[in-house]
Parts: sequence; C-alpha cells; structure tokens
Amino acid sequence: MSGDKITSEQRERLIEAARAAAKNAYAPYSQFHVGAAILTSGGEVFSGCNVENASYGMTNCAERTAIFSAIAKSGPTLEIRAVAVLNTQDLPCAPCGACRQVIYEFGPDAKIFFPSARGWQEAHITQLLPEGFRLK
Repeated sequence: MSGDKITSEQRERLIEAARAAAKNAYAPYSQFHVGAAILTSGGEVFSGCNVENASYGMTNCAERTAIFSAIAKSGPTLEIRAVAVLNTQDLPCAPCGACRQVIYEFGPDAKIFFPSARGWQEAHITQLLPEGFRLK
C-alpha cells in the first residue's frame, strides 16, 4: 500500500461522500454536523457521520462511524488508503486524537484530507499521529 497515490477523482469522491454523510449527522447538542468517508484498499468508499448522545462521552465521531461500518460489512482485515472529513459549517476540522488512532490501526499509510484555516489539507496519518501504535 505504501506509495499509492490518491487521484484527484478519488479525493473528490471521498469529499462528496463525506459531505452527503454530514447531512445525516445527529448533533442536537453541538449543532456541529460532521461527515467522513474512507477509501479502502479494495476501492470501496464507506461514509459516516457524527452521532451525539445526551451522555456526551457516548458520542461517536464521523470517522469512527465510517470505519466501524466498513468493518461491519467487510471484516477486520480492512485497509484504509484515505480518509476525508468535513463539517457543514466549513470550519477547520481535522480528525480528533481518538479517530487518528483508529485510522492508524487500519491504515498506517493512510492519507487524510480535511479543511483547515488555510484551505483543504492533505496529511499522512503519521503526520497527524506521530506515535501511533498497533499491537499486531
């Protein structure tokens, strides 16, 4: 998987899937609707949205929703090539620390696309999580 280039078409496909997923977010407390999409090594795209809960610690981020959905369909050998994350307010929105670790578990060579104060950014997961770990 190392060195695989993500094409502009794949990037746009991920961004559009994330944008569509954000519309389904359940965010009655924060009003911060987030969508994410992942591209697997098999070329499949899975999307997810954030799901809040009155017990706020039980909230699930969009990135993890997408990854968990992919695992539920495709199994635990999932390999992530890329992730796109965004929000409906067009604010800077990089994956949180928990999501970075989960992304790393299934995509130690993944590219991440996200909006920042300087526009869309692309980062390797190890730039966002320099000390990520896997037990396998």
